[in-house]
Amino acid sequence: MTLLSFDKLRIQLGERVILRDVTLSVAEGEAVGLVGESGSGKSMTVRSVLRMLPAGAEVTGSIRFGGTEVNGLTGAGLRRLRSRDVAMVFQDPRATTNPVRTIGDFLTEVLRDQGVSRADANRRATGLLADVGVDHVERRMRQRPHELSGGLLQRVVIAAALATEPKLILADEPTTALDVTTQEEVVAILNEQRHKRGTALLFISHDLELAAAVCDRIAVMYAGEIVEILPADRLHEDARHPYTRALLRSRPGAVEPGSRLETVPGSPQSASDVPAGCVFADRCAHVASPCRDERPVLLPLDTGLAACHLLAKETPHVA
Repeated sequence: MTLLSFDKLRIQLGERVILRDVTLSVAEGEAVGLVGESGSGKSMTVRSVLRMLPAGAEVTGSIRFGGTEVNGLTGAGLRRLRSRDVAMVFQDPRATTNPVRTIGDFLTEVLRDQGVSRADANRRATGLLADVGVDHVERRMRQRPHELSGGLLQRVVIAAALATEPKLILADEPTTALDVTTQEEVVAILNEQRHKRGTALLFISHDLELAAAVCDRIAVMYAGEIVEILPADRLHEDARHPYTRALLRSRPGAVEPGSRLETVPGSPQSASDVPAGCVFADRCAHVASPCRDERPVLLPLDTGLAACHLLAKETPHVA
């Protein structure tokens, strides 16, 4: 059953277009990865779920959570969405926590706001810390954020996200500020806990391999649009859009040791400056005349969906 859906979501700031016709769904208990270069619109897509958009943003299209239109929520409905139904894990845990308050205060605040007693809130908080692999939980509850490493503090933030048993977790590049080993540990914990609790996950990452490891499906964004959606376990075999395949070729593991790493030609495109046709036309090695004149739409292809004129004509794999 669909928990979250975007239908032709468009966000504009003045004359600047941020998102164009984003259509995507997340089922109950499903993990969907949103990948792409910086500026592609990933974070804005996720933030729109909680209406955490810049002042003056014009939103058209639909965002539905549990069958309810998010853009129509006010008052108690919006507060419930933000404080109970949906939790968010940001990129920098130190920007999320209050440096002058203890970890215990941070974890129990949301529970106390819901009428949970202090003793029960403390008990649940220590249990959550243990669930996400934090040791010496009683001591950690008394510490402040600056006394914890980045990886340990991100585990605390994940514990806080799980505190209200949300139906959906929005993870906005939660491992970017961490070293590789800690990244793997944090992602493993997030994946384990969402499986254990049946929580859906919308996971933003620049790292296709990381997203594929934790997600059921991958949605690839470019210049404010989704250009391909496919099962995570078929990412390498079934990726068909030229942009997705270019991203896969630019990974360090895609070339032999000592070989020159491939790059995606050109510069990332802004959604407000895209050509009239395909958003990737100016960087695509296979561009043809229809690509510059007409926008392609997401169409079923193999195991997923792709927006590409060349693929719509059922041409062979674009290599």
